[in-house]
Amino acid sequence: MSLVDLVMPKMGESIMEATILKWNKQVGDTINMDETLLEIATDKVDSEVPSTVGGKVAEILFKENDVVAVGKVIARIETGGAAVSNPSPVAAPVATPSPVASAPAAPVAQFVPSSTPSAAGNNKFYSPLVLNIASSEGVSMSEMENIPGSGNEGRVTKKDILNYVANRKSGIAPAPASAPAAVTSAPAVIVNESQASSNVVASGNVELIEMDRMRKMIADHMVKSKATSPHVTSFTEADVTNIVNWRNKVKTSFEKKYSEKITFTPIFIEAIVNAIKKYPMINCSLDGNTIILKKDINIGMAAALPSGNLIVPVIKNADTKNLFGLTKEVNAMANNARSNKLKPDDTQGGTFTLTNVGTFGSLMGTPIINQPQVAILAVGAIKKRPMVLETAQGDVIAIRHMMYLSLSYDHRVVDGSLGASFLTEVANELEAFDSKREI
Repeated sequence: MSLVDLVMPKMGESIMEATILKWNKQVGDTINMDETLLEIATDKVDSEVPSTVGGKVAEILFKENDVVAVGKVIARIETGGAAVSNPSPVAAPVATPSPVASAPAAPVAQFVPSSTPSAAGNNKFYSPLVLNIASSEGVSMSEMENIPGSGNEGRVTKKDILNYVANRKSGIAPAPASAPAAVTSAPAVIVNESQASSNVVASGNVELIEMDRMRKMIADHMVKSKATSPHVTSFTEADVTNIVNWRNKVKTSFEKKYSEKITFTPIFIEAIVNAIKKYPMINCSLDGNTIILKKDINIGMAAALPSGNLIVPVIKNADTKNLFGLTKEVNAMANNARSNKLKPDDTQGGTFTLTNVGTFGSLMGTPIINQPQVAILAVGAIKKRPMVLETAQGDVIAIRHMMYLSLSYDHRVVDGSLGASFLTEVANELEAFDSKREI
């Protein structure tokens, strides 16, 4: 008999740690290869982690709700094979997407931690998330060293730092005498999960509903984005009659030819990509005083889950795909979101986000920026309206398919001229759509 180490899998490029939600097996239980051992959560998705071997669960090294760094041994499986001394990588988990926004707001902001975890002078390990919370809440490194950790080997977890901050604000823990130096330069504002007190007293005919973990995550990211970026929203409208008529004309033949249903979303993404090429500064992020101009154009698209929440899968390198390629990927991402089959990497790397508030019947919205991006575009419901058209014979009134567009942008990077020019260009791209386009 031998023991095989199972480690916390790497869930994506920017993911340095994950929270254990539930152990599906306990010590002594038999487990088959590829059978789910535990469920974990990150800021991006919830995932099921399968066992890489079959055998008996010999040891579980972490408890539920523990935050564990990527690469750490989390369990050991007793097998009949030769001993395995080095940790074996866990097979790619099947991800269950976490809802990331409520319409018409933008999806959850992506937290990008430091490239390597940090350690204090006393050799305590501090994860990037813990350091980020400490920075936003003004917790100095000397204070950090005095916080008792409930994690493995006394490590300070997210829960520990949030409890410390809550106690300090309520006067239980002393606040620092002077403003401390920032623990890390990455800007962050995290909503304290302890703010929702269990001792809330309400009068009248009411029902008290405590936020679940996913709703807390949404609240945290929305508040963080609004606190990080000074939001400005510009509006315009576009005549999308050519698009509506073209889609109505070709949707049957398009599906017959490509086995894919053509929706408006890939057409909108195509217009956005063309506009970004003309105004590339909209496709960037901000790190301190440094603007990071993204050469790749990765478009996030807010997709609705059966629960009514939204998640944002990302169409990578959208500028390299034609309309069929965009349609195929949009449909695949939307279907995977609805069936909880998105992979962790599917929600990462976005450089610009599109959200369709018209899906829910709204004419327009003021979306919240998907951090660390600097802009997000919302498209409203397409409605028939009488419009004045200029013709060679003079002005006429005609019934047209009209749609409002709204662009929220980070005013630290995008000024009104750039924001309005980009938004107008997207509208122009939509209005210039060729109604005789071949499929």
